[in-house]
Amino acid sequence: MESTDPLTPLFASLTSLRGIGPAVAASVARAVGGDRVIDLLFHMPDSYLDRRNRPKIAAARPGTVATLAVEVVRHERPANARQPWRIVVKDETGTAELVFFKFTRESQFPPGAKLLVSGKIDLFNGRVTIPHPDHLVPLEQAEKLPAIEPVWPLTAGLWPRQLAAGIAQAIALLPPFPEWHDGPLLKREQWPSFLDAIKAVQTPAIEIPPPKMRARLAYDEFLAGQVALAVVRGRVRARPGRPLIGDSHLRDVALQRFGFTPTEAQAQALKEIDADLASPRRMLRLLQGDVGSGKTLVAIMAMLRAVEAGAQAAIMAPTEVLAKQHHRTLSRLCPVPVALLTGSVKGRERSKLLRDLKDGTIPLVVGTHALFQDAVEYRDLALAVIDEQHRFGVTQRLTLGGKGEQTDVLVMTATPIPRTLLLTNWGEMDVSRLTGKPAGRQPIRTTLHSLATLPNVLDAIARRLDNGGQVYWVCPLVAESEVLDVAAAEQRYAELHARFGDVVGLAHGQQTTEARDAALARFVAGTTRLLVATTVVEVGVDVPTASVMVIEHAERFGLAQLHQLRGRVGRGAEASFCLLLHEDWVSETARRRLTMLRDTEDGFEIADEDFRLRGGGDLLGTRQAGQPGFRLADPVEHEPLLHMAHRDAAVLLSRDPGLTSERGRAVRVLLRLFERTAAMKTLASG
Repeated sequence: MESTDPLTPLFASLTSLRGIGPAVAASVARAVGGDRVIDLLFHMPDSYLDRRNRPKIAAARPGTVATLAVEVVRHERPANARQPWRIVVKDETGTAELVFFKFTRESQFPPGAKLLVSGKIDLFNGRVTIPHPDHLVPLEQAEKLPAIEPVWPLTAGLWPRQLAAGIAQAIALLPPFPEWHDGPLLKREQWPSFLDAIKAVQTPAIEIPPPKMRARLAYDEFLAGQVALAVVRGRVRARPGRPLIGDSHLRDVALQRFGFTPTEAQAQALKEIDADLASPRRMLRLLQGDVGSGKTLVAIMAMLRAVEAGAQAAIMAPTEVLAKQHHRTLSRLCPVPVALLTGSVKGRERSKLLRDLKDGTIPLVVGTHALFQDAVEYRDLALAVIDEQHRFGVTQRLTLGGKGEQTDVLVMTATPIPRTLLLTNWGEMDVSRLTGKPAGRQPIRTTLHSLATLPNVLDAIARRLDNGGQVYWVCPLVAESEVLDVAAAEQRYAELHARFGDVVGLAHGQQTTEARDAALARFVAGTTRLLVATTVVEVGVDVPTASVMVIEHAERFGLAQLHQLRGRVGRGAEASFCLLLHEDWVSETARRRLTMLRDTEDGFEIADEDFRLRGGGDLLGTRQAGQPGFRLADPVEHEPLLHMAHRDAAVLLSRDPGLTSERGRAVRVLLRLFERTAAMKTLASG
């Protein structure tokens, strides 16, 4: 941006604000999630304190926040450092005590001084007290006491007044924005301007801001996101592709080897993918299906279509274990050579594989990120399939197909995605959805068990192992620390190994890739039959003979993650079980989660409920707590606005694809305000 750009001050460092030096800026940055003025401006209050309640002392109710007009009677100094400082105050109805654990302003408030004091009312030994008042101001300076006070999330060492002062300065830097919304919409929703809404939410004067203020800001954020995604999506659609048309001779062989008829959902998804492949534009499609819904077969059919058309196809998996699993499946079903390219393929074998990819000898390849390294060249890569890469952002998904001139991209996820996240995180993609399970898959019986019944659970596991069965034992999430999770897993492993011996294996994220893959391989081979693990087994481990999943402290996991873990069993012909171990007492929310998981196997229903309960955290992988990238909007509370913004963006760009109209130019300002840089670059390049 040029220095004359009125938005430039918003993207300056926090230290550009008066009173915020490097130390305070570091604390503010921790609290607001960024070190720029805009990060502070967009740090929304959790709630508001209403200081308009001004009762007399006799009418002050314990437990409420109140503001009292009082006169100082006396100071009661502490006899030692462990006692508090007390100021006795009065009004015409009685006396009260202000309690401080440290007080240095005695000279400012001598006996007889008239004050406004605001804080939480307490009752101690029958006396009205205000422990450590929030505000203490002389009566003649009453204007210094806020009527409504925002409560922002803070961090250690940061005071609300520091945030308030910084936010007030940030608001003063806002330029007069053009209006980027339609007049009729603003009138219908009774929304103010962006500037008035942000002032009302961040610096309320005389009333708690009504919901429409926050709704206006939420819609601004949603519209910026939806316009940006639509612009990027338009860029993808505008890229020339090439028709991939086959005669099904390879597909027919694969289906014959598969031995089952594809489900109705698989056939429908394949029909949608085939239409994309046959069209002259590039495909960018998300195939979302529940655990065990048969996504891999759909991907194989799509890849064979590319080979039938004389080109190459690649499928990328997130781990070497899953890549090897895909390689085994493709090698068994596909009537053409299938190569495996991972980090452990080295030396002459790797050199030959790279030559064969470059000259087209290898039509199909399975691998990890190694597939897209600079040294890997393809003769004609027409289709890239990306499995379980839900942590990729929009830009990464768009560039992964860059290994070919006109590469189509199919992204697969086994995590059913709620509609809200589809619109916000995947909105540039077409979506196919697999429901139901293929023939031969067994239902999984899910049961809840208190940890107090652990001896009974261990006896049941012993019987299963005696009968040759295989069992997963997933250890709890301990804290936001992989190290602590591993410690819990190692302790449980030691206990189970002491009882069951060498049939017990251990896999966790702190092991080297080689050690972890070796542990998983031993379990796949049946050498170990009880695998103690952290959530590294959440995706990509396929052991049809494993029929029991034990999840310890299940109340600490999200619904979607529990469902993912449960999906590791029920993959063979044997009846399967998922045992959810929980504390004797769990919260009502946790109980709802566990009961729902017990009562349904529908991953889409589970994902929507998880989104409502957890607000998007943990849906697309472990340790993604909180909202998915929103600062002003709550995607659960404001979900209807998201769908409005989706439609609004589509209509706007259909009428004004270059955003050159008066409203279009205003929306360009909105995109810059919310830093939708990919869309801005696309618009700039025409």
